[in-house]
Amino acid sequence: MKTGVLFDLDGTLWDSSKEVADSWKDALDKRPEIHKEITTELIQSVMGRSMYEIADLLFAEYDLNTRRELLDYCCQEENEYIRRHGGRLFEGLEETLKRLKEQGYDLFIVSNCQVGYIEAFLQYYGLAGYFEDFESFGATGREKGYNIRLVAERNHLQQAVYVGDTQGDYLAATEAGLSFIHARTGYGSVEAEVKFITQLQELPEMLKTYFADGYGTIAVQEHVKGE
Repeated sequence: MKTGVLFDLDGTLWDSSKEVADSWKDALDKRPEIHKEITTELIQSVMGRSMYEIADLLFAEYDLNTRRELLDYCCQEENEYIRRHGGRLFEGLEETLKRLKEQGYDLFIVSNCQVGYIEAFLQYYGLAGYFEDFESFGATGREKGYNIRLVAERNHLQQAVYVGDTQGDYLAATEAGLSFIHARTGYGSVEAEVKFITQLQELPEMLKTYFADGYGTIAVQEHVKGE
């Protein structure tokens, strides 16, 4: 039975909020007509939201076209910055990924980020070999629940779990028909009774019994179709 572990990125595998904030500050310094202070705390407050939501929250004082243009501009600058500077991996990440692969799981990333951000994460730390596939809001223009289901279906997963750190991650996994494990390593809480880890190294041991106990069977839905 093909079994997958799908991960959120920000707040689950790493914390790049300082680097993202620094990249956006540098980007906006080149745009003197834009008056917006970007802080690490501000970036952390919107981590996990879709790109358009982030633009609407951070640039609410500007019209829609300006918000979208600023979002695209800052995200391009962000990708280049992350490729050069990386972010802070959570403790034990690569060891955890290695153990999960040894246990026979296929690994994936689904994030609400722009195209190029997951690639920058994988490139900077040389982690691409651990993951079979990934998907993002930037690539599909669709919300996380759709993208989780898309990855599960195109990789023919029969059992799977989504690991994330926010209520939005939990709701997206539920929408996709997957079970959920809360990573209490990141930015948010979950208003539901769910299994959880407090550090990544706990995940391989938890999964030894997780699927055997009946968790992780993908709920039957209509197949994801393109637009």
